[in-house]
Parts: sequence; structure tokens; C-alpha cells
Amino acid sequence: MHTLICGSLAYDTIMVFGDRFKNHILPEQIHILNVAFLVPDMRREFGGCAGNIAYNLKLLGGNPLVMATIGDDSAPYLHRMRQIGLDTAHVREIADSYTAQAFITTDLDDNQITAFHPGAMTHSHQNHIADAAGVSLGIVAPDGREGMLQHAHEFHAAGIPFIFDPGQGLPMFDGEELLAFLKLADYCTVNDYEARLMCERTGRTLEQLADEVQALVVTLGGQGSQIYTGGRCIDIPSVMPDAVIDPTGCGDAYRAGLLYGIAQGWTWEKTGCLASLMGAIKIAHRGGQNHKPSRDDIAAQYQKAFAEPL
Repeated sequence: MHTLICGSLAYDTIMVFGDRFKNHILPEQIHILNVAFLVPDMRREFGGCAGNIAYNLKLLGGNPLVMATIGDDSAPYLHRMRQIGLDTAHVREIADSYTAQAFITTDLDDNQITAFHPGAMTHSHQNHIADAAGVSLGIVAPDGREGMLQHAHEFHAAGIPFIFDPGQGLPMFDGEELLAFLKLADYCTVNDYEARLMCERTGRTLEQLADEVQALVVTLGGQGSQIYTGGRCIDIPSVMPDAVIDPTGCGDAYRAGLLYGIAQGWTWEKTGCLASLMGAIKIAHRGGQNHKPSRDDIAAQYQKAFAEPL
């Protein structure tokens, strides 16, 4: 059976400016800002929440199925997906559009200036859950607003359990809409900032929000994560990474661990620990899809971190 991953596919273009923005942006001239930064160091990464989650779930031996929309410039991404064994049957190309992409310029102080073009992502509602066969679990990850709303309703109508993962798309929804998502979903996962924003917009506490789903998962960065389920809060420890290189895609790697554990019917303790490990593995590599541990490597690291077999 498949895990259907609804979300974005995107290109991330990362450029490094070999100076500091503050040396070139004059505060008294900010109203007539016109600057150019020489960026001799540049790389392009495959990203997007759906792509990152599917990549990590594939590493674990899961069976991900991506549902996303892409543009006319999608050939390299499609080639990449097929090369690593990801099914592209439900990746829809939108004519006369670009694949979603972020252009990120970083200076020597790690300040960033980012421009994000949603492109084909805004047409995600053209995909329908019913088009995918053999699906037993799903996730609604950040995507076009209309697509996220539609896919949540379609998962629920089909009786397919799914995770609601609002991510950076959370600001698109008001409190009433967020509560509606929780009533449709079986699980929800957010980071600590998103959790606070969700509480603020809904007027509910975390415990009250958790009552709407089987489990509410809150990630806390280096402090681990917490899983609210069945009236209790389970503390999940963080895993010490080999190196802290790039946090891009760590949350997506964590979500792949959640999906794998849920699909296997594991306890929340074991599921959370695997998710924590996947985030730690990812953070030691640049980009969202450049880490390449085998399933045996992951199992060995899990054994080392938690003193029990995966």
C-alpha cells in the first residue's frame, strides 16, 4: 500500500554573497533601495515538502506516492525522481508555468534574502485523491491554499487517515479553517512557532487542539519534540547529529519518520524516535535530498541512539 504525499515540488537556488548585507544597504536610503550582490557561489537543490518527505520515506523502505504540480521547467526534477525510484504518475505538469522555486541569497553573517515564486503549486487543486489507487495513509503538506483544503476533505471522504502539516502555509488559514483541518485529519504536526500561531489563531491551548486528532506532534528543534496523544504528552529526545550543516528539509525528514512509524503500527515513542533520528541525519548534509544512508545505516544509527533495534 502507498503513502500519498500531497505537497510541493520546488527548486531551491542558494547563492552566497561573500560580504555582509549591512555593508551595502544604507538604512537612511532604504526607501530607494537598489542593490546588486555578486554571488560567485551558487547551487541548485531539489526541494519542496512533498519531494523531501518522499525522498526520506524512500530511504526508510516506505512506499511513497507524490501528488504535486510542476511547471514547464520540470524535466530535471522528473528525471531525478525516476532515477531514485519515485513514482511520478500523479505529478501534474501545468502548462505555461514554472515549478515552484526559492531564490536564497546568504551573506557571511548567515542573513538571508529570499524570493519565493509559487508557480505551478497554486494549481495543486487540479489533483484529486481519488486518482491515486492503493493508498492507506497520506499527508497534506504545504502546497497551494485551495489544494490543501481540497485534499484534506478528499482524504477524509475516502476514509484515508492523514497528517495535516500546515508548515509555512499556516498563515494562509484563519482559526476556523485550522480547526476544520484538525476535525478532518487524524494527526497534525507543527514546529513550536507554528504551534504558538495555531493556538493564537484558534484561541485553543495545545491540549485542546490535541483533542481534535489522534496525535498532535510539536517539534522543538534541538530540544527534541513532543507528541500529545490520548490525554498525555510524550517527550521525544533529540539525536546528536554528526554535524550541523544545514537545517533545510529537517522537518520534512522528521515527517517521513512519522509516516513510516504510523504505517508500521508502531508506538508513538518508537515513531517519534525514528522521526528524530531522520532529522538528525539530514541536518548533517546540505540541501533537502543529498543524504544517502541505506536502510541498514539508519537501523544501525537508531540502535546506537536508542539502544534498541529498529
